[in-house]
Amino acid sequence: MRHIAVAAAIALFLAPSPARAQLSGAASQAESIEPPWGLRFAPEVTEHPLPANSSPAVFGIGDSTNGDEDRDMSLKGSGEIRRDATLVKGDAVHYDVDRNVADAYGHVHVVDGYDVFTGPEAHLHVDANEGTMTTPTYHFHLTGGSGSAERIDLIDNERSVVHHGTYTACQCEDDPAWYLKASRFDMDQGSDEGIAHNGVLFFQGVPIFASPWLSFPLSGNRQSGLLPPTFSLSSTNGFDLTLPYYFNIAPNYDLTLTPRIMSKRGVMLTTNFRYLTPTYSGTATISYLPSDAITKTNRYSINIQHNQNFGDGFGAYINYSSVSDVNVTTDLSANNASLVNGQDIFQQEAGVTYNNGPWSVLARVQRWQSFSTSPPYNRDPELDVKYAKYNAGGFDFGAEADVTRFSISTADSTEGSRFTFNPFVSYPLSGPGWFITPKVQWHYVAYDLTSIGSGAPTGQPNNFSFNVPTFSLDSGLVFERSVRLFGTDYIQTLEPRLYYVYTPYRNQTFAPVFDTGEEDFGLAQIFTDNTFVGGDRVADLNRLTAAVTTRFINQATGDERARFVIAQEYYFTNPQVVLESGESVTDVRGTDIIVGGSIKIGAGFSTEQAVQYDEQHDRFDRTTSGFTWKPADREVVSLAYRYTRADEDLENEAENQIVASGQWPLSRRLYAVGQANFDIVAHHLVAGLLGVQYDADCWSLSLAVQKYTNVSTTTSVASSATRVLLQLQLKGLTKVDNGLSSQFRASIPGYTPLPSPAAPESRFSDYE
Repeated sequence: MRHIAVAAAIALFLAPSPARAQLSGAASQAESIEPPWGLRFAPEVTEHPLPANSSPAVFGIGDSTNGDEDRDMSLKGSGEIRRDATLVKGDAVHYDVDRNVADAYGHVHVVDGYDVFTGPEAHLHVDANEGTMTTPTYHFHLTGGSGSAERIDLIDNERSVVHHGTYTACQCEDDPAWYLKASRFDMDQGSDEGIAHNGVLFFQGVPIFASPWLSFPLSGNRQSGLLPPTFSLSSTNGFDLTLPYYFNIAPNYDLTLTPRIMSKRGVMLTTNFRYLTPTYSGTATISYLPSDAITKTNRYSINIQHNQNFGDGFGAYINYSSVSDVNVTTDLSANNASLVNGQDIFQQEAGVTYNNGPWSVLARVQRWQSFSTSPPYNRDPELDVKYAKYNAGGFDFGAEADVTRFSISTADSTEGSRFTFNPFVSYPLSGPGWFITPKVQWHYVAYDLTSIGSGAPTGQPNNFSFNVPTFSLDSGLVFERSVRLFGTDYIQTLEPRLYYVYTPYRNQTFAPVFDTGEEDFGLAQIFTDNTFVGGDRVADLNRLTAAVTTRFINQATGDERARFVIAQEYYFTNPQVVLESGESVTDVRGTDIIVGGSIKIGAGFSTEQAVQYDEQHDRFDRTTSGFTWKPADREVVSLAYRYTRADEDLENEAENQIVASGQWPLSRRLYAVGQANFDIVAHHLVAGLLGVQYDADCWSLSLAVQKYTNVSTTTSVASSATRVLLQLQLKGLTKVDNGLSSQFRASIPGYTPLPSPAAPESRFSDYE
């Protein structure tokens, strides 16, 4: 008889499974069907736990059947045996009930939970998920791995051994773009690890790597093993190849060893150790290049970062960097690193912190490894205590006390200790659409100098102090109205603001400059009470700043679609305090004007403009203008213009540059990426990056050419260098980005990485 179903019921329920639900909420609930049957329709396949001390049922289905009751059964013609999450299919299936063994022949399919095996025959101990198949193909459904073999031995429901077979994570099983071939694979889905013995990695049919022992992850989870190599070709390093190896020591510890071969320099090793616990975390990176073939020296870089939480508000940290020479950061930067030109100081700092309510305490030692002719001062040590209380009877008040000993490596320099005390009190007043905040503060400084450099002012004392009071008044209004523009309803705001600050002149000629500099001029800085940053200078100010801002906010979405601002500051008297002793006083009695605006037009288009105009000298000091268009992911174009007038900070050379960048699809799988920084005055390319990315189903290729300018701090001579970077990603072998994506992300605003393949939701996504 054909199409006769025979079921031998051992129990009535199925065993539990770790499958994840595909639906949730009301969508996953069963829907009742009208009588007479009283059935319910379920929108998804679900599994239910077994009652205690019970076993799952075994079902047999076939075109014909024969056998002895409770002993064995033979199913012929599309035979099936189902037990729990195990399925055995074949042209003929024999099931031994006593031994719980199934033998299948002809077009055999074995489904073991999430895994599918296909071959001419199979012998399986159903209860133990143990058995063997000859010349099978296999597919691990949840991890996406597949392959073929001469034989597969199933050890249990998690482990299997593949003899003389292949493995790939490509979905095109017949002709995968990449695959591993080995004499034996040990697959352990419980530990998410595969081990290939005598393995060879093929890409597009060409062997590209071989190893007698190779470990790889069966999914995208972290797994010890080789990471994708990175390759570059540069004018400074020559052929440059890195081959990282990743050690997954524990869920919260890992180590990466990166050997690197540079044809022009030699062999370099970088170690990166990371750790993370509930109370502390950090990283340690050490790179070492023995006997650089170009410099004839041993070169290294060390970077250690550690953060500690002791509880009850107490913490500690370490931030330590050290290099063998000043040019390490550019000469030996990683293939995928963003180049930093001319870095000549490296921080070495450790401290203890306390934060609890209004109190904030910092005790630290801060030193610098400096290759500059004007290095920063060390703090040996510093203790900083802050207290701030807000809305205490309507008042805000607080204070900061800081005591620091400053030292410096430069000979013939002023050194010593400084104590600062800065209390303040304010009384903010506000109402619907308005605010006004009067504030009074005091800046007290005392010095105890242990040495005085020859550049100090004549008559420089070792012990002295000065104190400076400051009064400020900040006020503003906010008006709103509804407007309709281009068929859309907006809320338009008008926000005028006035900020006045008065600080009388106090002689600060004898005060050394330990940690102080002048602030840049901008929207954030013109509403501050001091034009200096640091504790050594307080500017004497009698200044009024006025600004008006208007915004257009979409009423339906709350999105700010446009903002325009104009700000102007006016000095009633000329400030007398200067940064360096003997420096001439600049006449700033007049006004500087800042005008800026940002607009979002349509989907993904935005533009920003800002201008700083010096009305007294009738000149532009700074100008920025740019726009960005990003209609979708992996579609972005940006263009910007920057101008900064020449000053001492820019070595008396104006910055006048155009910066363009973008990412755009050339086809469904091919993307172009690029960035260019062009100097209009010098008529040369300051920096540039041009590349392509190809995204296939199970692999991706990134190629880029980069030009950069390296300014050596030892010679102060700019040199141009070029490098070519290449990265091949084999999806499913690893998901760690160790190459160009980070370079593209750093160079191109709005860059979107290539998509990752979607993981299946559960074993029922492709249920048999």
